[in-house]
Amino acid sequence: MKTILVTGATDGIGLETVKLLAHEGHNLVIHGRSADKLKHVEQMLCADYPAIQVTSFVADLSDFKGVDNFATRVTDAFSAINVIINNAGVFHSPAIETSAGLDVRFMVNTIAPFIITKRLLPLMPSGGRVVNVSSAAQAPVNFDLLSQGPSMSDGMAYAQSKLAITMWTRFFAEKYETTGPLFVSVNPKSLLGSKMVKEAYGVAGGDLAIGAKIFVEAALGDRFANVKGEYFDNDNNQFAPAHPFGENSANREQLVNVIESIVASHLS
Repeated sequence: MKTILVTGATDGIGLETVKLLAHEGHNLVIHGRSADKLKHVEQMLCADYPAIQVTSFVADLSDFKGVDNFATRVTDAFSAINVIINNAGVFHSPAIETSAGLDVRFMVNTIAPFIITKRLLPLMPSGGRVVNVSSAAQAPVNFDLLSQGPSMSDGMAYAQSKLAITMWTRFFAEKYETTGPLFVSVNPKSLLGSKMVKEAYGVAGGDLAIGAKIFVEAALGDRFANVKGEYFDNDNNQFAPAHPFGENSANREQLVNVIESIVASHLS
């Protein structure tokens, strides 16, 4: 039995993922932005799987203080987290500029999981795993725009944010190679039927269970037991190179330095 944290657990692939993990008997730390939705999911899981422990945390991942407070509450409540699944993400939002003046796609999809992961690393055993949600949509990251307000299309901002999380996944994997935990980024499969896909592309999308199953396998399965920051492309059911921009180690180091600087300027 593992203790597994899943962000964005109230909808879409995140919700299907926590259902599968609960069915397997794992204790869950679930996150959501809506208190009502989160309470409903917690009650559902506790009713259907009374043998597991479910702890919920409401947090706005577009807000630096909210992210920081979330990480503090988790570290105060738990002595160990075996797996983190950084699932929460956004493609379009009515408010695409955060209160700190950043593009919400970079904040929620890239920077917030970076902060959460760094803060919770001391709780993770050497054999723990960090599963970051990537995408087939990837584009070279404009480092200057990471710290600025929205100036790109939804699609371009999303694609840059997803390559960015794929890049820092690889950076962390190399940094913590000898101590763990393991890091992997996963494209759950393109155009699954999540709320985000429906809003972005106006299509019903595919079976969310496809994405949930690969997240569970990435978190616990043998095929991912020796990952070292690789990108897994579930469109083709295999590990694959990320966008060439992300395969460049100098770009990865520069990205992490930029993110560290942004975080320091807002949380120091």
